[in-house]
Amino acid sequence: MERTLSSQSSEHAGAGTRSGVWLIALGAALWGVDPLFRILLLKFFTSSQIVLLEHVLLMVYSVPVLWIYRKTLKGLTWKHIAALLFISWGGSAIATIMFTSAFAHGNLNGVLLLQKLQPLFAILMARWILKELLPGRFFIVVIMALAGTYLLTFGASFPFDGASSFGVAGGLLSIGAAALWGGSTVMGRLLLDKMPFETVTALRFLLALPLLLATTWVNGDSWHWPAQTGDWFGVSVNLLLQAFLPGLLSLLLYYRGLSGTKASYATLAELFFPAVGVLVNWVVFHQGITFAQIVGFVLIWFMLFYLSRQQDGKSVASAAVQVN
Repeated sequence: MERTLSSQSSEHAGAGTRSGVWLIALGAALWGVDPLFRILLLKFFTSSQIVLLEHVLLMVYSVPVLWIYRKTLKGLTWKHIAALLFISWGGSAIATIMFTSAFAHGNLNGVLLLQKLQPLFAILMARWILKELLPGRFFIVVIMALAGTYLLTFGASFPFDGASSFGVAGGLLSIGAAALWGGSTVMGRLLLDKMPFETVTALRFLLALPLLLATTWVNGDSWHWPAQTGDWFGVSVNLLLQAFLPGLLSLLLYYRGLSGTKASYATLAELFFPAVGVLVNWVVFHQGITFAQIVGFVLIWFMLFYLSRQQDGKSVASAAVQVN
């Protein structure tokens, strides 16, 4: 009986792990539809105001979930608290501020190029903090993923004229944002060994609120609420969709997938985000797609397929060891 229960548990864990890479990619894909809702909202609110309103709405999810899963909060160590602050403050707020500020100090393409270093930070931190072991050919996949992302972002063109195009301040800010975003993947994986993905998602939203309130207050921007009934309706619908699709649903899918996936694999699956962004620009905003971008899109798809197969093999091997 004990052997049977162990086998069933292993099969259930394996099934979750096999789909992990695709769940993360799907969550990242929802980030790519963000502009569809944000464009209208930016006519009335600043970026910080929009993010604050999103998090206020997401309390509808966060508060009940934390009450339901309150027992999972027991026994949190300082390591877990630090990880929670890292993903909610560092990954969500500070990294976004640094990345936005980088554009004011450096060349646009240079900033975007340095931001693509995010997977490298995540892989190094996963090896250091989580002690993740990587397969021998993994860095070939990393190069493929970075090449695909480069082609999606810049096409076949060279993104800058010289080293001076980066700008020291802009370069450091962009690298800092990449490190925080990469570290957030690792810290999220660490937390998922302690608590369910629903709790991690809820805490990420709730803990970010104080910092968002402070940031919005310090900025001192006045609020411009819609004056017309039609504008109120449009803003309300877009704000709800923004909060619960690229906001809530994306992170639920992301953390569900991350709970059964190595952080070093997850950070590459996140690169599906720019692929969807290119598709949205093509379909909705009628921006042309070059042949180089199509090649980049294919490379990203091939990388995701390879990672999912790697996870599949790892799951089957793990289940066989546990049963025996």
